[in-house]
Amino acid sequence: MTPFTSAYLPPVEWYAAMVASGCHDLDRRCRYSRQRNVNRCTILMPDGPQTLTIPLVAESTHATVGDLRISDHGRWRAHHWNALQTAYGKSPFFEYYADDFRPFYTDHWTCLADFNEALHATVCRLLDITTLPRPTTAQAPVAIQPYYQVFMQRIGFKPGMSIVDLLFNMGPEGIFILLGREL
Repeated sequence: MTPFTSAYLPPVEWYAAMVASGCHDLDRRCRYSRQRNVNRCTILMPDGPQTLTIPLVAESTHATVGDLRISDHGRWRAHHWNALQTAYGKSPFFEYYADDFRPFYTDHWTCLADFNEALHATVCRLLDITTLPRPTTAQAPVAIQPYYQVFMQRIGFKPGMSIVDLLFNMGPEGIFILLGREL
């Protein structure tokens, strides 16, 4: 099984594909590309999707994901945590999971791949992904069914949001969305 590229709180669809593949490992050896979500995630704010970007120290075109270093430029940690609170503070499960995520925005991290892997491990633990049986045959990618989102009444369902959107809105039932099961 090929590991998935390290990513910053990747979309729900990324996690659904990962669960379907049975591979929970992240690849830090692949070449860095700005087109990948290695240092970007998209969350759902009251007015629509917003991209959060972790600043990097002078990335090279030859750098691997494991080579990337996080910059402390622009108080990004406080900005990202405030954005998560604004976006999901009124969601059903934000308060329940906030203590699991807050340290990622208060503690200092140097290596982006280490940061992403620690976040990934937290998401997998909270959704109980690590205990899922690995499939014995290849599966088609899971189509994500709409799930509850805080601002759904105002702006409709928005696919492609970060895994925290699913986690903060659906809690432990989010795993059923990733598995393509009816709620």
